Amino acid sequence: MTKSFAPRIFSGIQPSGGLTLGNYLGALKRFAGYQDTGIETIYCVVDLHAITVWQDPEALRNNTRQIAAAFIASGVDPEKSILFNQSQVSAHAEMAWLFNTVARVGWMYRMTQFKDKAGKNSENSSLGLLAYPSLMAADILTYHATAVPVGEDQKQHLELTRDIAAKFNHDYGTEFFPITEPLIEGTATRVMSLRDGSKKMSKSDPSDASRINLTDDADAIAQKIRKARTDAEPLPATMEGLKDRPEARNLVNIYAALTGEAADDILARFEGQGFGAFKPALADVAVEAMAPITARMNELMADPAEIDRILGKGADRADAIAHPILEQTKEIMGMIRSRNG
Repeated sequence: MTKSFAPRIFSGIQPSGGLTLGNYLGALKRFAGYQDTGIETIYCVVDLHAITVWQDPEALRNNTRQIAAAFIASGVDPEKSILFNQSQVSAHAEMAWLFNTVARVGWMYRMTQFKDKAGKNSENSSLGLLAYPSLMAADILTYHATAVPVGEDQKQHLELTRDIAAKFNHDYGTEFFPITEPLIEGTATRVMSLRDGSKKMSKSDPSDASRINLTDDADAIAQKIRKARTDAEPLPATMEGLKDRPEARNLVNIYAALTGEAADDILARFEGQGFGAFKPALADVAVEAMAPITARMNELMADPAEIDRILGKGADRADAIAHPILEQTKEIMGMIRSRNG
């Protein structure tokens, strides 16, 4: 008989730089929505992941607070959800070590993200970068999370989490860990660059014009949309007509994701018109949606002590879930369980 687990959603964002419109539409907006489903939601600023490559300590602290501010400004309520930074809950690091003994080295070398980040100089990359997916598995399974909202680029890591859970359960003859399911949905789950419709919008792109940052003001947002790469063709009646027009398709998808409208309904209004008409309308929509988020982030960042208080309270709530699961994992593996755990 297969064990059932209480539904629980976990996700995290790395504090390695500013967030973009893509992060908001593909992740943060969805995170806020999950709060009202009746499923427990746990959201984490994954600062232990960030240090797999060197980080300036002061910048890391600031980025961690900024990501927390973005969660809250995007609608994540620290009272409805658990919001914390990873390094405050030691169970993540302990569970990652336990999973390092379950995961196979070959699994880690197959991870495309390791290959991309390490490049040709993989021998000089940190051991942490190689073991990153084992820590990600620990992040998820330490809470017995049953579902994780992921983008296409994270599907491989979640598959490895499932492999680790399955191997642990098999090795120890138990059904202790759930086989976590991915949550992949939404019109603009994968928001593309404003300069190249074949690439994902990224905070690491050298060109700031390629993305809309959550910290951009209204003028910057409007200017970036006006300068976004498009083509000379008019807009068609349906999305099928944008099949081979990635930049145009991206802008229509962004409009749809920001307004909640169906993309075909948007195209029906703009059919036959060029981007001279569409871009100003999209800029108005983007500014209206993003301005309150930017303002709230600025307000939160002006009081770092309050952000720290919220993260600390969230860490206490997270630890109350994680610690018993960690202790049971140790016991299953044959370790003498802490009597005060």
